[in-house]
Amino acid sequence: MKKSFVVVLFTAFGTCALAQEKTPPPMKPEATEFYTPVPPKITPGAENNLPPSDAIVLFDGSSQNAFVSAGDGSSPAAWAIENGELVVQRGKGDIQSKMAFGDGQYHVEWSAPTEIVGEGQGRGNSGFFLMGMYEVQILDSYESKTYTNGQAGSIYKQHPPLVNPLRPPGEWNYYDIIFKAPRFDKNGMLTSPATATVLINGVLVQNNVILKGPTEYIGIPNYKAHPEELPIKLQDHGNPVRFRNIWVRPL
Repeated sequence: MKKSFVVVLFTAFGTCALAQEKTPPPMKPEATEFYTPVPPKITPGAENNLPPSDAIVLFDGSSQNAFVSAGDGSSPAAWAIENGELVVQRGKGDIQSKMAFGDGQYHVEWSAPTEIVGEGQGRGNSGFFLMGMYEVQILDSYESKTYTNGQAGSIYKQHPPLVNPLRPPGEWNYYDIIFKAPRFDKNGMLTSPATATVLINGVLVQNNVILKGPTEYIGIPNYKAHPEELPIKLQDHGNPVRFRNIWVRPL
């Protein structure tokens, strides 16, 4: 039922009169519809988490040419490729992408060693570092105990995962990460912190969490101004973790 409202009006002679305010005409559906900009059409990956057509592929099993040593940022990456899989080589150091990235959708698949060595942080340990400094932990914590903000899927030393959906060592886990880089003003002051949403094997484990700063092993994280795009980094923690199917969709 339509409603109307009574409004009191005062005349020039100080008397009042009553008037009814009419209900405005109903809004048409077209008033809240728009047709531009048109989202670009892309082709999704056919199967097995293959990259969509607009993704930048960093590793497809053929070479590690998209990476360099993180030690000097220029030497060739010194990890091994075995059966189309990128394998951490102990003592060869971290590797980083040649390209720089910021806001984006990141996809990486990894498998913990089947030979069980060590416990906690010494077992199947690596890391995926957004912008080379914000770590999403990679670890064989399938049935191995460690501190919860250091297990697989954690924002290392900051946010533990909501659940543990890992597969056993030797099987493949895949991470999908939606990352928003931090922003700084011209004076280097933080204007908005980094945020991350993480899914492991299709299960949400980090729900748009706010990062407290770059990853710190010891101490409290603090932001320092840096570019909006930086290389990603994969960690050599001394364990032969395997990687495949690494791609990024810059946003």
